[in-house]
Formats: sequence, C-alpha cells, structure tokens
Amino acid sequence: MNPDDPRTFGGAISQKRKQLGLSQKQLAARIQREEGGQISPQYLNDIEHDRRNPSSDHIIGEFARELSLKPDYLYVLAGRIPTRLRDLTFSEQQVDRLVAAAYRRGTSGRR
Repeated sequence: MNPDDPRTFGGAISQKRKQLGLSQKQLAARIQREEGGQISPQYLNDIEHDRRNPSSDHIIGEFARELSLKPDYLYVLAGRIPTRLRDLTFSEQQVDRLVAAAYRRGTSGRR
C-alpha cells in the first residue's frame, strides 16, 4: 500500500499535503469536526494510510477546502456519491449510461 497513491482518498490527501509542505499535525489542526474541535493527527495518519475512511461529508469538504482539491473528486475516492449527484433523480437506465460513459473515459487510451 502506497500512502501517496492518488487513486485512493488517503493517498490523494497525503500527496497534496506533502506538496503544500504541511505536516500531519498542521493539517489535522486545520480540519474542523462538525461538532467542533479538530481531527487528531493519528486519525489523519489512519486516513492517509487507508486504514480509515472520512467519517462524514463535512470532513471530506474540510479536506477539499484546506487542500484546494475538488470535493467531487474526493467523494469518488472515498467511495461516496458526490452531494450534488445525490440530490438528483436518475432512472436505472440513466445511471447505467452514466457509469458506462465514465468507465469508457477512464479506460480510454489504456492498453
């Protein structure tokens, strides 16, 4: 497991944090929980090593804001549906076409 693998939520967080020159302790102090207070450096370490997932949409939004990453990208890496898609109504066929199109785009050019 590579903690800087941008294909995982934790890897993307780790990679961007390091690019910005932040320690885990510094970033953890910037990520606010919904109920107040910051996340712990140990919780951040667990996230970066893919041992834990972000606990809420709020935490994903905090990481996106602090690291200047797109929230939708982080939602997908965390295995969640982006908030703006959750609010839409899709038929089964529309979802199937959407997923198939995303898959084709993601695999085009790979051999």
